Amino acid sequence: MNKVKCLIIGSGPAGYTAAIYASRANLQPVLIEGPQLGGQLTTTTEVENFPGYPDGVEPFRMMDDMKRQAERFGTKYVSGIVTKVDFSVSPKKVWVEDTEEYEADAVIIATGASAKYLGIESERTYKGRGVSACATCDGFFYRKKTVAVVGGGDTACEEANYLAGLCEKVYMIVRKPYLRASEIMQQRVLNNPKIEVLFEHNTVQLTGEGKVQGADLVYRKGEPDEAMKHIAIDGFFLAIGHHPNTELFKDFIARDAEGYIITEGHSTQCYQMVNGKCTNGKLDGVFAAGDCADPHYRQAIVAAGSGAKAAIEADKYIKSL
Repeated sequence: MNKVKCLIIGSGPAGYTAAIYASRANLQPVLIEGPQLGGQLTTTTEVENFPGYPDGVEPFRMMDDMKRQAERFGTKYVSGIVTKVDFSVSPKKVWVEDTEEYEADAVIIATGASAKYLGIESERTYKGRGVSACATCDGFFYRKKTVAVVGGGDTACEEANYLAGLCEKVYMIVRKPYLRASEIMQQRVLNNPKIEVLFEHNTVQLTGEGKVQGADLVYRKGEPDEAMKHIAIDGFFLAIGHHPNTELFKDFIARDAEGYIITEGHSTQCYQMVNGKCTNGKLDGVFAAGDCADPHYRQAIVAAGSGAKAAIEADKYIKSL
């Protein structure tokens, strides 16, 4: 049995920032790194919009800087995946790889969210070399170029409009014969001369030498008028949603319909679940930070800020015990 004051689950910007603040508050935090060291940010090629790096920075270097900063103040790291929790007791219980058990006065959940992908082989081949799930993060690299956005909802429309402000041309690849987005978002897309919507198209594969240079699409797959189409593109943006990594906590904390953790107002304090229902009561000692509790912004700087909030609130809670 390992007893700690503050346990942090997740090693992205939220987790590492929480660790920096918690360790400076002398909480001697332990951070469980999880399956993807550095979090979803490491799937991009370069970070140019995080303060303090005027020339941009490789995501792995930025995450390593955060990790070393937290380590300097006393954060301990554990390699492994959290497989079970029990938040019905105090101290809270957390198991790593089903074998190593921790008891913590406070737990900060910073497990992030994972972008949904189409599932085609070439997505993995070109990840970080033209394939992105964040237009705000990577759009700047495609100035005056041609890109494609996959999806037909509000997020896809927002991404397409954002990219149209940077790029020469934007294709929207929509598998249905209509957009699912709100009326105002549809009109913004359909009235933008830089955006061409390809209805009833599905992506078959991405092509290119070392980086994305094109996409093979199929029109009305399985129908009598099925046809193939190739488009020349420099970037391929997925906007078909994100899945928060919160399934492990579903029996103990409240989540919305998409799985994002519900927190109390502007706080990072989690709500309690009892017998499958949200009680609207606080779950003392459990806090959520970063993309696992943020369906709106999904930016590293926002996640880092919420990590700081979670650590401050955890410190206040621990001192009240």
